[in-house]
Amino acid sequence: MTDAALSAEQQRPADPGVLDDVPGWFWDHDRHLFDWFLGRQEKAGLSGDLLEMGAYLGRSAIVIGSHLQPGETFTVCDLFDSDAPDDENAAEMSMSYRRTLTRTAFEANYLAFHERLPEIVQAPTSTLADGRLASGAFRFIHIDASHLYEHVAGDLQVARTALAPDGVVVMDDYRSAHTPGVAAATWEAVFNHGLRPVVLTDTKFYGTWGDPDPAQLDLLARRGTLPHCDITNETLDGHRLVRIGGSDAGAEPFRVSRHHARLAVEAEHRAAEQAAEDAFRAAEREREEADRSLAERRARAAERRRPANVAKRAVGDLLPPVVTSAIRRARRS
Repeated sequence: MTDAALSAEQQRPADPGVLDDVPGWFWDHDRHLFDWFLGRQEKAGLSGDLLEMGAYLGRSAIVIGSHLQPGETFTVCDLFDSDAPDDENAAEMSMSYRRTLTRTAFEANYLAFHERLPEIVQAPTSTLADGRLASGAFRFIHIDASHLYEHVAGDLQVARTALAPDGVVVMDDYRSAHTPGVAAATWEAVFNHGLRPVVLTDTKFYGTWGDPDPAQLDLLARRGTLPHCDITNETLDGHRLVRIGGSDAGAEPFRVSRHHARLAVEAEHRAAEQAAEDAFRAAEREREEADRSLAERRARAAERRRPANVAKRAVGDLLPPVVTSAIRRARRS
């Protein structure tokens, strides 16, 4: 194998067996909400394209792609390992993603769970404002790209144009301390541009430019049915706002990847090999300990058989105890 081939092999991401093996920040509450919103649309007979702006290594894209219906298109837009369009975005990339984010890794992760890749636009999300997205054609859009205010505001404008009337837009990092630009753009869209909150989790904002009431009422009807999950109802500027929190304990896992069975067998083999190696090393330690014990016993026996020691023992056995004690005291003095 050449040095270049060896380097490529070393940099190849490990095959994921389950969704949690894919690196990223996409937690179970949101995974279930993605499934819930997308599944709810499908049950209602709604169709439309899907879009993710900012995919990282594919953890959320894998879930979105599992809801792709016949005739729909799933588009993923991300810079991946391309250069950022400006210095601020480049600094953001270098700080958080540059060492790990590659298109190759994304594609490998996605294909572990799906037969085909989505439509990939490897470019800044601002590229999507060029008219390539059909107006009103999308039912679900996830925005998780740049955290800079100007970029997020632009992404929201793209989403507003692309979404169907009752489509859902999801904003990541809308309340994190290190992403004030996302918070500013999100709430600006709420108070100035007609975006209606549907539900909030600790990490994501779910909204629509349509009517949020039907989805909110369906969510509130689930209160008490989800273990460890808290669903609360609040009011914001006269509008209902649903929040979901609590523990992810007991959450149903996402389906396994096509590598899962092979990885499980390989893990069993590694465990068996490790157990055999551990047993061999334990046996070796026992043999070494037995050899040391035998050597020590032989050394002590040999010492006892030395003529001087034999004579000493004989004298000790033959002389009266009083004489033997006197000799010992004389030797010590």
